[in-house]
Amino acid sequence: MKDFMLIFTNNPNMPTATPEQMQANMQLWFAWTEKLKAKNLYVSGEALMPGGKMVQGKKAVVTDGPFAESKEIVGGYFIVKANSLEDAAELAKDCPDLPQDGKVVVREVVKF
Repeated sequence: MKDFMLIFTNNPNMPTATPEQMQANMQLWFAWTEKLKAKNLYVSGEALMPGGKMVQGKKAVVTDGPFAESKEIVGGYFIVKANSLEDAAELAKDCPDLPQDGKVVVREVVKF
């Protein structure tokens, strides 16, 4: 099996969730993680704090960002095991944020 990164992005224009909705969503995330662990497919994962710094260009200019005005904000990632890119994409279909216009980018991890 190979490692794949699932990169979770969300739509910054999503309506603000209530505390109850946020808790219910977190329970879906915990259940999905446990499902992957039970199948021995989950390797690791973390959520990311909003904001940060952007480093870019030849002069390595550092600016604040990303901002909510950006088209998409990366909210976290998982590393999962799968036999193929297609299998990893199938795993991503269970992402709890998809019904709220979330997106999952699926990429194979290259081992050097």
